[in-house]
Amino acid sequence: MSQGRFKILVINPGSTSTKVSIFENDLELFGTIISHSRLELEPYERVWDQYEFRKRLIRETLEKHDIKPRELSAVVGRGGLFRPVVGGTYRVNQLMIEDGRMAARGEHASNLGAVLAYGLGWDFNLPSFIVDPPSVDEFFPSARLSGLKDVPRESLFHALNIKATARLAAAKIGKKYEEANFVIAHLGGGISIAAIRQGHVIDSNNALTSGPFTPERAGNISTFALVDICFSGKYDKKQVLKVLVGQGGLSSHLGTNDCREVERRISEGDKDAQRVYDAMIYKICTIIGARSVALKGEIDAVILTGGMANSDYVVARIKEWVSYLGPILVFPGQDEMKALALGALRILRGEEQPKTYPETAGQFGAERR
Repeated sequence: MSQGRFKILVINPGSTSTKVSIFENDLELFGTIISHSRLELEPYERVWDQYEFRKRLIRETLEKHDIKPRELSAVVGRGGLFRPVVGGTYRVNQLMIEDGRMAARGEHASNLGAVLAYGLGWDFNLPSFIVDPPSVDEFFPSARLSGLKDVPRESLFHALNIKATARLAAAKIGKKYEEANFVIAHLGGGISIAAIRQGHVIDSNNALTSGPFTPERAGNISTFALVDICFSGKYDKKQVLKVLVGQGGLSSHLGTNDCREVERRISEGDKDAQRVYDAMIYKICTIIGARSVALKGEIDAVILTGGMANSDYVVARIKEWVSYLGPILVFPGQDEMKALALGALRILRGEEQPKTYPETAGQFGAERR
């Protein structure tokens, strides 16, 4: 294993921005956010069409800050909505790029992460990687089935932050990542609550379509009520999807997706705000409890991460409901840039071998104890 010093270019494309960082090993030397106005993005019909535009801005940023490509060791980008894969760091290949271009599992800015890393890696003669894309799928068999044969449960969750946080938690409790069992709740605008056994996420809600309601997503709702909404004549398909993801949760009940605003209202005596907020927290706790079943109660810790983990109100109430399951560890916020850099660093140091896309999911077949 090499313990040398590696400089890594990290790229994280979002809907209206591109985050760019330079890490030397695990230390961020430089970080910036390139904002993209609606006017700039308007000419592009699809997210994929923004590739050359974003790549040019990244190169200009590197030149402006006198970052020399010859000093870099690798480029790593955020993974997109690709086909199901096991977790890990993947070398970007042509099939991955084509899957991102086709957007078969949905249009999302993260689909550009791989091709931006590859394009800049090609220009600079550097290896290019992605780390733990949202499509990581390590479910065990019983977690895959729904109540409809033709509608299996789909693994789409905040894999990058959940896996990175699990590594931090394992180190904190003095265990190897591959030996620890956690229930991890990523609490943000979207919520993922996962059971992670010995390094593998064996069950999680789909962060877009299921689980607790969130600041802006409806989560689990009555299927009959959803059918009524779809056939009411009030909405087309696009509007229904917007109601479920974007206008659901706190937004539906309280007209805001800002948890700080809701907590301000609660502090001023708004009982309705407290009723809705406490209900969301309760729903989070019920899913945490469900994930403990996937681990058969063998839990080293329950972990809270994401933006809402910064809230003393949220953390205190979750502890009231689920502390019986075991220790509660809190890692507020998320650091996607560092998680990406560390994924590439493990490859550069020889601690792991890069995976080849697509490394087939579903190889955790036995009902494991």
